[in-house]
Amino acid sequence: MWSMATTLTDARWRKSGRSNAGGAQCVELAHVEIGTAVRDSKAPAGPALIFAPAAFAHFVAGLKRG
Repeated sequence: MWSMATTLTDARWRKSGRSNAGGAQCVELAHVEIGTAVRDSKAPAGPALIFAPAAFAHFVAGLKRG
């Protein structure tokens, strides 16, 4: 059974290559059992958005389109 608390605690977060180099606007991503988690790197204990695989692909495609 999937547990959000366990999964996010054990998640291997990585900073987006598109994040601001100065650190002011950074996001981190982690692949978890049910998809991709996204959080603000300045608030690692704060909330995270978790996208199902198809939803994350759609989200990234939308970002690329502008």
